Amino acid sequence: MADTLRRLTSTSSFSVLQDKLESWHQDYHVISCDQNLNRCCDLIELTSKIQGQLFAILNLTAAEGGRYAGVDTLKTRLLPWLSTCFSMAKPSVSNDTSLQLIQDSVEKDRRIRELSASHDNDMQKMETQLCSTRLQLVSVRAELVDAHKELDETKSKSATTLLATEDEILQLKADLRAAHEQVEIYKRKLGALDDCERQIRLLRDEVSYLSTEKALLQERLVRSRSPSPLPRLSRSSSPMRSESPTRAQLTNSSRHARLVSRFSDLYAVERQEAQSLLRRYIADLEMVQKIIFIAVVESFKTAKLAYRQFKLRVRKTLSPSHFGPESLEDAAVDYIVRNLDLYDVQDSVNGVINAMNVNPRISFPPEVDFVLISALIRETCRVAFAMQTLDPALDLAFASDGELYSDIKYRHSYDSEFTAPLVMYHVWPALMEGNSVIVKGEAVTRRGAPWSRSRNQSRSASPVRSRSLSPTRSLAFNSKRSLSPERLTASCL
Repeated sequence: MADTLRRLTSTSSFSVLQDKLESWHQDYHVISCDQNLNRCCDLIELTSKIQGQLFAILNLTAAEGGRYAGVDTLKTRLLPWLSTCFSMAKPSVSNDTSLQLIQDSVEKDRRIRELSASHDNDMQKMETQLCSTRLQLVSVRAELVDAHKELDETKSKSATTLLATEDEILQLKADLRAAHEQVEIYKRKLGALDDCERQIRLLRDEVSYLSTEKALLQERLVRSRSPSPLPRLSRSSSPMRSESPTRAQLTNSSRHARLVSRFSDLYAVERQEAQSLLRRYIADLEMVQKIIFIAVVESFKTAKLAYRQFKLRVRKTLSPSHFGPESLEDAAVDYIVRNLDLYDVQDSVNGVINAMNVNPRISFPPEVDFVLISALIRETCRVAFAMQTLDPALDLAFASDGELYSDIKYRHSYDSEFTAPLVMYHVWPALMEGNSVIVKGEAVTRRGAPWSRSRNQSRSASPVRSRSLSPTRSLAFNSKRSLSPERLTASCL
């Protein structure tokens, strides 16, 4: 009995009953009539269960007390309560009403049986459908297993194909590297071919010069064999010797045309290649064009300085042993024209790159260097060095941002504002021969360009000072020999 009572206590049946009563009381006016009846039936079932447990405890307690223990309590309390609860009052309905109720009850029982039969039929149908669904599920599982097998086979085939594709990619990369190597070889051969053509042109010029000199010597020989007096021959021969042209003078016009054409090729070919290389690392087209313009200007400055130094060394070398009809200046220029290959162009390229690295007007990504455009710098230095051997020498026009646009010196770029009066920045410099423009440059004009304050000062400067060196280069040159650009030019003249 104690175990039964403990179980009844632990289940808290009366607490559950109280909670359900309170919940029903709160929701009574909210829920429907069927729901209220269902909750009442639930409470009755719960009460009957509790009463059953209590009657079981009552039975066990009476059995533990013996045959006569608790009889008085049962007689005085339980039996009167049972008689009161189960006593039925006299029926208040008539016999006809009772018969009608019985008929209704029978009809409800019949309906219940029909509903039960239909429910059983529905359950059988559902079981049949469930069986068919299980069979379909088994077939789908089998198809899924087959699909997994096919997927595994496809994966294995794809892996094999991928390995083959990777091998093909590696082979193609190797072929591409070989093709690049062949291209580099062909480029070197083309460069060697260009050098050979340059040597051929030089040899042709030398042959023409030697032919002219031979004709002059033959004319002198014929005059020397004439019956005129010897002193008169010596007087007449000296003007001829003084008027004999050097190779540089003979080839000046041809070299002038060739160098002007080469300068135009620098704009059309080498500049485009350098711009394509820089655009891989710099997205700003304006900065790329400024870098190329500054590279060309610095190349001319460095090449002119190298030409002056080279000319001074040639004059110093030729002065002890020089004799002949031409002056020492002409002999030095003629020697330079004959030996342009002695020009150390790589030293000039390094000087241009160093000058660009300290130029505040341009910036460059830290992962690359100005060596990227060394091909353009090298060719520009060669052209600028050769232009100094012409008479008169060719040079770049002075240019500064914010100067007044001139149709004589420049042409507009495609993205310019054609009505703007000031130059925003330069794309390519103009080539000058004295005060005449030989090749036009290219400039970008836009409204709002800053006015150049030093423009008038730069115009008033002498040509010698306009060709002066950059600060870093002039310091390096002055450390070797303390000669200003004016004194250098005076010594050359």
